[in-house]
Amino acid sequence: MSANGQQGVSVEQLYRELTDADPAAETSGSQSGEVVDAVTDQLFPGQSFRFEEQLIKNSLDELLLVLVALRDGDTHGKGLMEDLSQVFDARLSPGTVYPRLHDLEDDDLLEMHELVRTKEYRLSDDGDARSRIETAMRQHLALGFVFYSALDEL
Repeated sequence: MSANGQQGVSVEQLYRELTDADPAAETSGSQSGEVVDAVTDQLFPGQSFRFEEQLIKNSLDELLLVLVALRDGDTHGKGLMEDLSQVFDARLSPGTVYPRLHDLEDDDLLEMHELVRTKEYRLSDDGDARSRIETAMRQHLALGFVFYSALDEL
């Protein structure tokens, strides 16, 4: 919304959409990449690491929330799919990603803003999104500790 309470599109957003110009395209997902690189470097120093695509699919809702939160604008589906590909090496189809974005919108976790030729997504409730991500994080950590403990028994 603008200062006078009317919804609108910035001139920069309109120009980007009409010309397909996106000067930040190469760096828009870089914060996501930096977070993933920092975590994997801490957990696996000097080793290569790759997320399995099925794990990405299983956690797609939470990953989309994280990517939207970490992106500085330009949070359209195509850009989020590029982040999933570049950051997590997951090449997911639009038929996988877009329904999840719509479900997150239906759950009031994302709000969608229609622009001229695309839709951008923003977190609609930071607290609910944070709670959802924390729940997923706890479940993944607990499962990881179960695996780790089981290694002693093998």
